[in-house]
Amino acid sequence: MARIRISELLNNGANFLGEKIEIKGWVRAFRSKRFVQLNDGSCMANIQGVIDFEKFEEAALRPISTGAAVCLKGILVESQGSGQAVELQVESFEIIGSADPDEIQKTILQPKKHSLDLLREQAHLRFRTNTFGAVFRIRHAASFAIHKFFNERGFNYIHTPILTGSDAEGAGEMFRVSTLDPKNPPLDDEGNVDYSKDFFGKQVNLTVSGQLEAELAALGLGQVYTFGPTFRAENSNTSRHLAEFWMIEPEVAFNDLFDNMDLTEAFLKYIGTYILDNCGEDLSFLDQRYTQEQSQKPQNERSHLGLIESIQFITNNDFKRLTYTEAIDVLRNSKAYKKKRFEFPVEWGTDLQSEHERYLVEKEFKCPVILRDYPSGIKAFYMRQNDDGKTVAAMDVLFPGIGEIVGGSQREERLDVLKSKCKDFNIDEKELWWYMETRKFGTVPHAGFGMGFERLVMFLTGMSNIRDVIPFPRARDNAEF
Repeated sequence: MARIRISELLNNGANFLGEKIEIKGWVRAFRSKRFVQLNDGSCMANIQGVIDFEKFEEAALRPISTGAAVCLKGILVESQGSGQAVELQVESFEIIGSADPDEIQKTILQPKKHSLDLLREQAHLRFRTNTFGAVFRIRHAASFAIHKFFNERGFNYIHTPILTGSDAEGAGEMFRVSTLDPKNPPLDDEGNVDYSKDFFGKQVNLTVSGQLEAELAALGLGQVYTFGPTFRAENSNTSRHLAEFWMIEPEVAFNDLFDNMDLTEAFLKYIGTYILDNCGEDLSFLDQRYTQEQSQKPQNERSHLGLIESIQFITNNDFKRLTYTEAIDVLRNSKAYKKKRFEFPVEWGTDLQSEHERYLVEKEFKCPVILRDYPSGIKAFYMRQNDDGKTVAAMDVLFPGIGEIVGGSQREERLDVLKSKCKDFNIDEKELWWYMETRKFGTVPHAGFGMGFERLVMFLTGMSNIRDVIPFPRARDNAEF
């Protein structure tokens, strides 16, 4: 007898009525030594197994406790109670893995509300909770939708290096990887660690981005994307930072900045639509949770949109497009600026803060926003210099609730300009010789963007802490599991 997943039974129960079936899962509740609520992770809902306790000795039923893994066999019938269409009349059961009730009381598996801090401390168990079951099913769906989007458009999926000798962002906040003896490393004549004696013969780090390598691939394959882990050693312990996270980075040959904006808008609308169409049960649960969480915030900090409404806000609206300079003018002419409600200054040449970005989306334009043509001094060396000499062909996409969700640009394809920018940013051309070489052999305009996957999942689930949308968060002073 083959096991049937609970989601299949609840969605297509009529096809199995009257049949003898087998289900396996973890006990969520066992009431009156008769009603077993079982969940196998395939969906949020449980299925009820009804045990005729007169057919079983009490000792046999005792191991059926919250948290235990069991196999139930019986006949699927129409439910006699409310809440679900079908239930299982249990004819036999097997305890696959028992759970000590006293130990359960010490964990988040006990049936009561727990803080997110406690759930993070027990990340090995939080997959079994309703909240995190929903979060990680949506994370999966978003991941699948990303691959589906690019595959349908003829992109090639490229695996870029995790170990790298380059720093795409120029930030220098990277994790070093070495096989040298940390207590007694070899030193050069100046007393510095001699990395020429290391495994790769040079200093190597965990990557902060696959973009530069993706550019190389795009300049031969036409259009590619990466979707992989990235690492940043920022000394930050906020709700928006991780040391290990996942990035999506497409690169397209012959695209300019405006093509890039079109691709980004289509991409984000596609993901939102896919989640709305395929994750209804989980979204509804998280929407209720999000609404309750918002109601506990001060009035001026609450979102005026629910979770599902926020996603529809993306899928149903055209993205407003304007330049960074135009955005500065809008902000400086706003009532919020004139009444000094912004915490951070609004000045041309400085990066916009989340409060400014959210104002543009939520108050001024009431739709997603794409800003372009940023001051060159606040953007990376690889972004194409505009003709004005002051700005680069960069773009950021702004969403409600979080501000920036995507950053991208047209890349600098002109070798002489790229050399000049490397000099301005104190970047050694020799370290990026392979990147410079692509500008010598059939260089073309090209563009791409980067999006932190966890930031997207935060938006899709309404979770306010980035550590709650990745299975095992890696952050400052936290590398458990």
